[in-house]
Amino acid sequence: MSEPINIRELNDLIASKASFVSLIRSGMDRRIIGQKHLVDSLLIALLCNGHVLLEGVPGLAKTLAIKTLASLVDAKYSRIQFTPDLLPADVVGTLIYSVKNESFEVKKGPIFANFVLADEINRAPAKVQSALLEAMQERQVTIGDDTFKLDSPFLVMATQNPIEQEGTYPLPEAQTDRFLLKVVIGYPNKEEEKSIIRQNITSQISPISPVIKPSEIVEVQKIVEKIYIDEKIENYIVDIVFATREPSKYGLKDLASIISYGASPRASISLALASRAYAFLQGRGYVIPEDVRAVCHDVMRHRIGLSYEAEANNINADEVITAILDKVAVP
Repeated sequence: MSEPINIRELNDLIASKASFVSLIRSGMDRRIIGQKHLVDSLLIALLCNGHVLLEGVPGLAKTLAIKTLASLVDAKYSRIQFTPDLLPADVVGTLIYSVKNESFEVKKGPIFANFVLADEINRAPAKVQSALLEAMQERQVTIGDDTFKLDSPFLVMATQNPIEQEGTYPLPEAQTDRFLLKVVIGYPNKEEEKSIIRQNITSQISPISPVIKPSEIVEVQKIVEKIYIDEKIENYIVDIVFATREPSKYGLKDLASIISYGASPRASISLALASRAYAFLQGRGYVIPEDVRAVCHDVMRHRIGLSYEAEANNINADEVITAILDKVAVP
């Protein structure tokens, strides 16, 4: 059988190519205290060529995280502050008339970068959200008669503030489904908070040097695509997703009234992709059930619709996912 040899070769290849992971983590640690989960989530999305929806209160280093990652990858970074008066052209670009050339010229928008921070995405109207999400999905933008491919790698990190809901335009479920991960970050602990104070009251900021080039990230993405997923793992992923659609068949009758709609096939795809990336971060050329479980909450929490009964009983998507993981048989 040639399969074990392939796995061994893949493990060796990953070992030779994954050295940048520890360099990125240590580089992020110099600027960001705590938030290990956020850093790993950004790495998973980057390795899968996916996007991240981030939810957290202000001041948790969300902007700093993606800006630092862009510096470490030596990539182009841009930030779009979403506001109610924003237009699609402010995101993707537009045609501007040049008097000198007596013709229209393309002015590219901030979407033309490797790392894009869409700050407070729920503050912009539907047209602007759609323009961004279309660019995320198609990885290209049409301005006038011309179509432009976006740079590779291309990662959008959109943020939402869970506190203020006045004057916001919540993302429709079909749109949030386009994000590979939805990451919820909380406050740091006391020790981390003290370290944050010390770091920010001094004028000394640790310099960040690039540790990898964008072209090398694209090569690593191709290696991640080769990571082996056994059919038993595929069945496990499908069972987890189907348990959100038909909970009674999996011995989860209590969830039938809690879930208004289950996860889409995009959830199965995203679970497989994110599990591969997580396996890569662990230095493995194959996926194990623990990889699936590790990424499951971030992949699934924005893909399950909860009923009014769930809201009335203060049951959130994370509790539903935990109940499913506890019940579905692990291969």
